[in-house]
Amino acid sequence: MKNIILSLLALSAVIGADAQEALWGGQQIISPEVGSDGRVTFRFLAPAADKVEVTGDFLPTQRIDTPYGTFDAPGVAAMTRSEQGIWEYTSEPLPSELYNYSVIVDGLRTTDPNNVYLVRDIASLTNIFIVGGERGDMYSVRDVAHGTVSRCWYASPKLGMERRLTVYTPAGYETSDKRYPVLYLLHGMGGDEEAWIALGRTAQIMDNLIASGRAEEMIVVMTNGNADQQAAPGESKEGLYKPTTQLPHTMEGSFEQSFPDVIAFIDGNYRTVAAKEARAIAGLSMGGFHSLHISRTMPDTFDYVGLFSAAVMPRDNAPAFYDDIDATLEQQRDNGLKLYWIACGNTDFLWQTNLDFCKKLDRMGFPYTFRESDGGHIWRNWRIYLSEFAPQLFK
Repeated sequence: MKNIILSLLALSAVIGADAQEALWGGQQIISPEVGSDGRVTFRFLAPAADKVEVTGDFLPTQRIDTPYGTFDAPGVAAMTRSEQGIWEYTSEPLPSELYNYSVIVDGLRTTDPNNVYLVRDIASLTNIFIVGGERGDMYSVRDVAHGTVSRCWYASPKLGMERRLTVYTPAGYETSDKRYPVLYLLHGMGGDEEAWIALGRTAQIMDNLIASGRAEEMIVVMTNGNADQQAAPGESKEGLYKPTTQLPHTMEGSFEQSFPDVIAFIDGNYRTVAAKEARAIAGLSMGGFHSLHISRTMPDTFDYVGLFSAAVMPRDNAPAFYDDIDATLEQQRDNGLKLYWIACGNTDFLWQTNLDFCKKLDRMGFPYTFRESDGGHIWRNWRIYLSEFAPQLFK
């Protein structure tokens, strides 16, 4: 019995030490440190390392070729080692923005242990930081009224499963009897119903736009656009598996044809204005593809459409759902809509695809607005697009 008691005391000491380490923090290093002039200093303790670098979208981009095309990739900067084994790098003054970064230690990419603010993009984890100012403040939690973010499950008879989505309701929704317009906001390939809320900062953007009077109060519905998935990785019966972009039933019509299930759930469970003039749909990349094809095949459903760096045309030998694209676009044009908004970065690998689609719309006499930005296929652009698209809705 004495030995058992001694063992339990030893175990308690170990657990207590671990708890205290978690409580007080493992390293008393400040990283990143954002200066008043916009310079940001990164610090990383690695006394045995031969080379440490920092990489992120705050650095000048580099172009890389992949089997899927040419992309903008984050730049890389060498960090300098101190006598204490702390590696350090200070950036040039950065514009107000939300940035992501990671650290490369002797060739191994990792996160910064002194920065607990992480986001997941498909299977990659990166740290984030914000440089304050106009755009950075838009992506920050500010002293304004805050909406509510909920994760909900809905039945999709078309896909034969229960599925999960994320819903933002504006401040005051729970205490009012008002009905609200709805923006359906769709993610890109490899994303899920968490992408826009985590990487896109949707709640912060909507809170700040609504509080400033720049946007109308609205419900924002963020779906899972992967027809083969119930929910984001780790949030379904499939368990804790590694996320991937290689999913079945991707961009082959299943998700688009199941979208009435989403609308039926939202209109049936939220106080919506269930009318064309009170619905918008927008998405990035694959989500832009979905927005285009959902809206053209449901021409009486949406008065506002946003295509953000959108994939446009289906692949060769696509299913019959993608037949008659021109005829359905013409029907959408003839039915009328208030805004068809296309945005793309001028170094995006889908830039020419978007220009070609605009030419198609020109030939049809289909009214649209085109927004060119700098940069490529990146979340920095998509946050900007949402910040500019949402204020144009439901006026």
